[in-house]
Amino acid sequence: MKISIASDHAGYTYKEEIKKYLSKKGYEVVDCGTYSTESCDYPIFGKEAAKKVANKEVNFGVLVCSSGEGIAIAANKIKGVRAGIAYNDDVARLMRQHNNANMIAFGASFMALEDVLRRIDIFLATEFEGGRHERRVSEIE
Repeated sequence: MKISIASDHAGYTYKEEIKKYLSKKGYEVVDCGTYSTESCDYPIFGKEAAKKVANKEVNFGVLVCSSGEGIAIAANKIKGVRAGIAYNDDVARLMRQHNNANMIAFGASFMALEDVLRRIDIFLATEFEGGRHERRVSEIE
């Protein structure tokens, strides 16, 4: 499985830890930047990771900025992307199960790294439920 990952400067440290974590688990990680803690614009990197998801170059994407909000908003501008912020474990599961999310976002300034890693595992292990949710996801498109 391939996963794109992107962050801004505030999420860079978490992005690097997430890359290591996912690689150790056998996932192929495509790093879309940023590549340092130097101040940068999150939309550039979030959109790049989102384009890889939308084009099916990767299966899923992971995003990190200070709050998770800005980078998720940027990613959601790309047609075919459904990114949500996993602010707790239940939401990490429900965004896949009910919304068929294909990208997960985090706020490095508001979440512990161990929570982020656990929520990524939950997200990747959860299948889309379909059924009544299929219609709603189609309406998003």
